[in-house]
Amino acid sequence: MKQKVSLKEMVGTKIIYAALLGFYYWMWARRDWHDWYTVIQHTVIVFTILFFAMQAGRIHKYTKEEKNEAGIQTLRRIDAILLKMLAAADSIIAFMCAVAFIDGRMAGYALVGSIFVLTVVRFVLFCVMDGKKA
Repeated sequence: MKQKVSLKEMVGTKIIYAALLGFYYWMWARRDWHDWYTVIQHTVIVFTILFFAMQAGRIHKYTKEEKNEAGIQTLRRIDAILLKMLAAADSIIAFMCAVAFIDGRMAGYALVGSIFVLTVVRFVLFCVMDGKKA
């Protein structure tokens, strides 16, 4: 990849990190076992290693390029909004655990799911808000 690394690409790849977090949580928290789970586990592990190796090169290249200051400011604004949304989601999940509506394993799935959803929302908001400035 000889092209310049964009801030949009850096924000978008966080979705893959969140999806990997979901897969790894599923591997740790499940209570059953099927033979085909081994194939999924090995596929996820190989993908993770390859993805991290590729990302290391892209991040190294991004640090050497000129920064998009307007995009970084937009991203900080979005992160402030999403921090409040994450606090609200975590409070709801904690309340549901306190009243015994969900157990700890399901709370973990809810937390991982909220991280994934907020990562996708972060990317969409960044694309919309950064597109208005261009």
